[in-house]
Amino acid sequence: MRVDHYDDADFVRTLDADGRVVGEVPDLTDDRLLAIYRDMRLTRHFDERMVSLQRQGRMGTYAPAVGQEASQVGSTHALREDDWIVYQYREHGAVAVRGLSSAYLLYWMGHEHGNAALVDDHVAPLNITIADQIPHAVGMAWGAKLKGDDTVVVCHFGDGATSEGDFHEAANFACVFDVPCVLFCNNNGWAISHPAERQTASRTFAEKADAYGIESVRVDGMDPLATYRVTAEVVERARDGGGPTLVEAVQYRYGAHTTADDPSAYRDEAEVERWRERDPLERYERFLRDRGLVDDTVVEEIEAEARETVATLVDEAESFEADPTAMFDDAFADSTAEIDAQRAAFERRLEEHGHDAFLRE
Repeated sequence: MRVDHYDDADFVRTLDADGRVVGEVPDLTDDRLLAIYRDMRLTRHFDERMVSLQRQGRMGTYAPAVGQEASQVGSTHALREDDWIVYQYREHGAVAVRGLSSAYLLYWMGHEHGNAALVDDHVAPLNITIADQIPHAVGMAWGAKLKGDDTVVVCHFGDGATSEGDFHEAANFACVFDVPCVLFCNNNGWAISHPAERQTASRTFAEKADAYGIESVRVDGMDPLATYRVTAEVVERARDGGGPTLVEAVQYRYGAHTTADDPSAYRDEAEVERWRERDPLERYERFLRDRGLVDDTVVEEIEAEARETVATLVDEAESFEADPTAMFDDAFADSTAEIDAQRAAFERRLEEHGHDAFLRE
């Protein structure tokens, strides 16, 4: 994604890069405006702490979200609590809005329990394979429509997913069956090391919706108020029977694709710094300060609250005692004789050597 794309005239924007109002401000209470800020602060600190834990060997491979907090938090605040979120693996802000718990950390520490626990908050288990979750999200939305349920499904994916067949098949199905879903493309400029301009010859990702007869909108993904407003509008249209919408939220990934990636090998740090000038947290904080909703004291309190919350979650997650035999539980929906034999052999080894001694081996 070229930097000049950020200034296209067809952008929906509420705040400029300095936090000044340049578009329609959604009708939100002061409490909700502050809640969005708290969730963005929590997401930013959570992200920084998770990367630190991974570097210390206390966390598995992790996908940083820094720079993308506005689109995740703003869009999720626009949903009802019973609307479903189907996401890729970088939308930690959406999870934060729904209620970040230590269970979420467990997934990144290698425990499947942490993935399954998301369902209680109407968040589908995260997906690692690119675009595979999009047909599932569309199918969930179709099921809701068939049942007469007025919930909406919002499916997050990256720009790289639009190069996969699953995206195109799901988009076609969504429109043909007029399902209540939002296809939310987080265009952060890079599909791992592949820049957006080499990903597609289309001027935007939003215009890909035209081929399938789907409504589309392009929004400043680093502006939480614009993202909230756009998501609220398209979700209500879907809820009222207006069918699916493709949202392209243009933003930037400051960090690596994952902690297994080195972005310095494929991008210029000067480009990263240009995007940091539009930092979603800083511009939104300026907006709140202009409204008299925060000052230095309030900001410090919110930051301290985020640090305390994340510290507690880390302590809880690291005190979790996993059952090592659980690795066999979900290899197949129905266990096979070979898996049963492997489990039995593993259990014998544990019994012979003890749990701790076996793990040290």
